[in-house]
Amino acid sequence: MLDKLTAIEAKYSQIEARLAAPETYEDPAQAARLNKEQAELQPLVEAFRALQAAREAERQARELLSDPEMKELAQEELRQAQDDQERLEHELKILLLPKDPNDGKNVIMEIRAGVGGEEAALFAHSLYRMYSMYAEGRGWRTEVDSANETELGGIKEISFTIEGDGAWSRLKFESGVHRVQRVPETESSGRVHTSTATVAVLPEMETADVRLDPADIEMQVYRSSGAGGQHVNKTSSAVRLIHKPTGTVVECQQERSQFQNRDKAMRILASRLYEAEQEKIVGEYTQKRRSQVGSGMRNERIRTYNFPQGRVTDHRIGLTLYKIDSVMDGGLDEIIDALAAADQAERLKEEQSG
Repeated sequence: MLDKLTAIEAKYSQIEARLAAPETYEDPAQAARLNKEQAELQPLVEAFRALQAAREAERQARELLSDPEMKELAQEELRQAQDDQERLEHELKILLLPKDPNDGKNVIMEIRAGVGGEEAALFAHSLYRMYSMYAEGRGWRTEVDSANETELGGIKEISFTIEGDGAWSRLKFESGVHRVQRVPETESSGRVHTSTATVAVLPEMETADVRLDPADIEMQVYRSSGAGGQHVNKTSSAVRLIHKPTGTVVECQQERSQFQNRDKAMRILASRLYEAEQEKIVGEYTQKRRSQVGSGMRNERIRTYNFPQGRVTDHRIGLTLYKIDSVMDGGLDEIIDALAAADQAERLKEEQSG
């Protein structure tokens, strides 16, 4: 590990020197690439330099142990330096893990009402609101691509894009079956119902990222509309794409022009086909894993929202929080941080055992 970190630090120093040279900025594309590379390496280099400083602090503390007047202080500094080294070594092992190449991408989220009729549709709407508020809190942009609403304000299914730096890295753990336990507004007896909704999270792919043969795609156009006549468009601007080899159907109706809807639908189709291929790989891989935190399989029940008890439980890591109102208002960071840490710990185990 030391050799690898030394090489990374040397590379970082070279980038710093190039960025300090005025001629670098004569080529804006090169300057942007160097700045990006520097930002990617910075956490590793800072942790490595801190580790080196902690090792030097340990060496100096050991020298002072022989001085009776300084012994007590030296022992305290020695303990601190050793604790710092242990923490930094663990941090560096995680930072050296292979990066998910999609971590910086936007995401396409798809929510579908599951078991539970109208209550499931209302829950699907609650989940959409939760993710929208989470995105807003992080300064990300949410854009609905297509939606099938119910008369009571629920959602049978919705597809939306969240644009923002690192959206995939934060939201990729949300795929799966979400379960709700609450008293529906339509329930007069006060009985608690259990309903479900499925969430799929896809990294937004460009059409160039996935092989798409135009001959395999059938395009249909139609007039966009919504529940109760909302969003009615008098021109046929809505687009439906059918990928004939897989039967995958994508619709986009939120943009004003047919061209914009087609462009967006193509990106969604590329993302769906990419996800289907990844699910095959992940399905084989997770049979060998002890944990499936990061698998994102759609049929996996991942979380329960229990309103009577004010409880949210993530079943993959056994985390329970008694703050359901905060979570439903977009307060997901505590859950996502715990999921990311569990996934990192699992990958670190595999790296060490492999």
